[in-house]
Amino acid sequence: MSENTDTITVAAIGDLHVTDTNHNRYRDLFAEMSEKADVVALAGDLTNFGKISEAEILAEDLRACTVPMVGVLGNHDYEAGEADEVIKILSQAGLTILDEQACVVKGVGFAGVKGFLGGFGRGELGAFGEDAVKVFVDESRNEARKLENALRSLRTDRAVAVLHYAPIPETVEGEPLEIFPFLGSSRLANAIDRFDNVKAVVHGHAHRGAYSGRTPRGVPVFNVAQFVVEPAFGRPYALLEI
Repeated sequence: MSENTDTITVAAIGDLHVTDTNHNRYRDLFAEMSEKADVVALAGDLTNFGKISEAEILAEDLRACTVPMVGVLGNHDYEAGEADEVIKILSQAGLTILDEQACVVKGVGFAGVKGFLGGFGRGELGAFGEDAVKVFVDESRNEARKLENALRSLRTDRAVAVLHYAPIPETVEGEPLEIFPFLGSSRLANAIDRFDNVKAVVHGHAHRGAYSGRTPRGVPVFNVAQFVVEPAFGRPYALLEI
């Protein structure tokens, strides 16, 4: 276990949706977050269409960040079919993409995945019926398995899970009830709740959701989509003490 018990501050933001016209839009924001936090966590939908040009624009702004950065991709980052190149560009700018790896910053572990949809609780879609449904559910299960494996690899006494899709329904409340199954999956919460060292979860995706909730085991979950955080705090990122 890590012997480092110093509290660290995490600045978390999701759903930047950088477009081809967003040159320097977030540069000052990343510099500001660097002054206020020890780590910056990005909760997906970093680009608007997953284009290489959008990733390059974001990468320039990321270089204003002077503290470690971790993050995951979101569904928008896959739209153009260039996710591997997006990851390469953002990694070269200093962002650690967590998907297949976990990392430790100042004694705190960070693990994350994009996640997937599928629904919550009794409303979660099961692998029954048509092959297409089974493929859909298998993708949801695979994302949860990746998260569980990444969390298991950490040996720190504190960990943070970074997601794009929501692990609980409470932080998507405010969105139309009809689209809840497309906003996340309880399978992610099930993976998180297997580990006592997870102290917080951040996600995005639900632009009209609620800021906070808890997993069934009681782990705090925060929807850090900038469209949720800005009205609550007057700034587009959340500050979390871990």
